[in-house]
Amino acid sequence: MVAGNEDGRIGWITAFGRSDLGREILRRLPARVRRRVWAHRRWQHRFGARMRSHWHRNLQLRVVATTLLLSALVIAVLGFFLVQAIANGMLASAEKSAVSQLTQASQVAQKQSDVNVLDEPPDETTAETVMLTTAKVLQAADGNTGNYLVYMRLSHSQFPASVPWVGQNDANQVIPQTLIAAVGADAHEKVWFEPTTVPVAGQTVPALAAGIPLGPSYQLYYVFPFTQQQQTLQLVQKVLLGVGVALVALLAAIASLVTRWVVLPVRHAAQAAQRLSAGYLEERMRVQGSDDLAALATSFNEMAASLQDKLQKLEELSNVQRQFVSDVSHELRTPLATISMAVEVLFELKDELEPMASRSVELLQSQLERFQELLVDLLEISRYDANAATLEADLVDVCDLVRKSADDAQQLAERRSCRIEFRLPAEGCFAEVDRRRVERILRNILVNAVEHGEDKDVVVTAAMDSEAVAVTVRDYGVGLRPGEDLLVFDRFWRADPARARATGGTGLGLAISKEDAALHGGWLQAWGERGKGSVFRLTLPRAVGRALRGSPLPLGPDEAEIGTGFGMPEAYP
Repeated sequence: MVAGNEDGRIGWITAFGRSDLGREILRRLPARVRRRVWAHRRWQHRFGARMRSHWHRNLQLRVVATTLLLSALVIAVLGFFLVQAIANGMLASAEKSAVSQLTQASQVAQKQSDVNVLDEPPDETTAETVMLTTAKVLQAADGNTGNYLVYMRLSHSQFPASVPWVGQNDANQVIPQTLIAAVGADAHEKVWFEPTTVPVAGQTVPALAAGIPLGPSYQLYYVFPFTQQQQTLQLVQKVLLGVGVALVALLAAIASLVTRWVVLPVRHAAQAAQRLSAGYLEERMRVQGSDDLAALATSFNEMAASLQDKLQKLEELSNVQRQFVSDVSHELRTPLATISMAVEVLFELKDELEPMASRSVELLQSQLERFQELLVDLLEISRYDANAATLEADLVDVCDLVRKSADDAQQLAERRSCRIEFRLPAEGCFAEVDRRRVERILRNILVNAVEHGEDKDVVVTAAMDSEAVAVTVRDYGVGLRPGEDLLVFDRFWRADPARARATGGTGLGLAISKEDAALHGGWLQAWGERGKGSVFRLTLPRAVGRALRGSPLPLGPDEAEIGTGFGMPEAYP
């Protein structure tokens, strides 16, 4: 059980749960904890996806963030080197000042009238007196300001009871041993330096220790605490930090402003392009100034005007073409009716004619029927092109429409010695559809399946769920090549132009069926493989105006083995 600190462990459990072992452990956790883990993971995924999407879509954000990062990095590097340079300059100045002060102190110590630091001390008392007197004189010059500390030391311990150091603090902790060794080995009165630390007001402060020999017996040491230098360096660091933060913010503001100048016109251009693609051909960009962005706006407006002009011309041409097809189709109905009556008279007298004339009358009759079908299809296509098609929906059983639509296909199947197998649910498949249009869709795909089925059986399956009803027609004929599942619905398209039409189709049946399905808000889709047959699937919403989210039947080669399948819980895309 996870209790008490459960919230703090959720993040760790979420990360651990991505491994195989973690998944197994998560399965054994209590349901309450498991739900919280999955909720936490979903929240992380959504937040990360939202941030990545915003990062990739927002050019201004990327420019400002990159400017912030790079400027902060550059200022940090420059500030580091600047502080180092200031510190090195202070150290060099301190060393120069130490040389000057130690040289002067050596001269002051040698000019004392009462003692002589260059002489060998005769006894312990004299040595201590010389060191105390000299240290007081030299320290008095500081004025007790704490700018430096003075220490005196004997070069050799010839007096065992003597204290070898004289100074304000513990010299063993302040004066480095390496400096003492260097000063003790020097015979030329040279100033030596060594960094050290001194306690000041309860704090340890960095300092510079400098030493010089005074004759053969004494050593003089000055310690310069870097209290003021440290304060100065801290002030410089604070100033640099404040200036750096202000400079980074200023650079970010400048980058945001400059980027905004560039991004805003681009955003306006994108919005204008979206409105233009949505059909608002009068959309234009506002031109300001004469720079490159103004040239972009001018070019966009010229492109939009040219596109609007060409689209208007194409629309006018399309309207003329649709009107021409509609007018020709209507005008052909009258002479076609006259020809039909004349052909019917000849067809009734074909037994009295010679064999050649009788055969010509039969051919004329069949071609005239095909011509009438083509004329009807052209009129229907012209209605779709003119957006004049309407839907007359009623609640019907789609299974009944399947059986009624199969009459023409049944006759063709009998002539080809094959059969149509129906797999329809006994309860029916009810939906609000236009009976005439759905019958036409089913008739077209059934006749198409029998015609291209290579004299093999055709399987018709119907199913429904709570939202949609579907019908699939499966044949085992020539099938479709890759990409032909979309071309098959084009007008006058044929998979094999050399193949003869056994049923005399017009070449518009599947194109009209596609439009009929779209008018219902449904789908008419095809699947096929060369040599393995094809599947045509019609999916319609059960209620008019309802959007489809899936189909009760799969679009593939295995629906013949599914059975009726109506009421299936799964929906196939």
